[in-house]
Amino acid sequence: MLDASKFFDALGKRVRSIRKSRDYTQEDMIDFGFSARHWQQIEKGRPITMKTLLRITIALDVPLSQLVRGLSRPLLTEK
Repeated sequence: MLDASKFFDALGKRVRSIRKSRDYTQEDMIDFGFSARHWQQIEKGRPITMKTLLRITIALDVPLSQLVRGLSRPLLTEK
C-alpha cells in the first residue's frame, strides 16, 4: 500500500505559501479554473491527480520541479 499523506500535506503547504507569495487569494484561483472547494482541499493536503498538479504549476507560474523538490517521498507500507 502506498502512503503519500506526508507528501500531499507538504505539497498543500507549499502551494499555499506560493499562492500567498503571489498575492492570490483562494478565490482568485477560480479564475484559473479551480473551484474554491477544490483549492481548499489541495491546500489541506488532499491527494490530487497529475493533471491537477500540472494545472497548479500553470496557475502559480512555477516549474513542477520547484513545486515538488524536497517534499517527503511516498512510502510503501504493508496492509
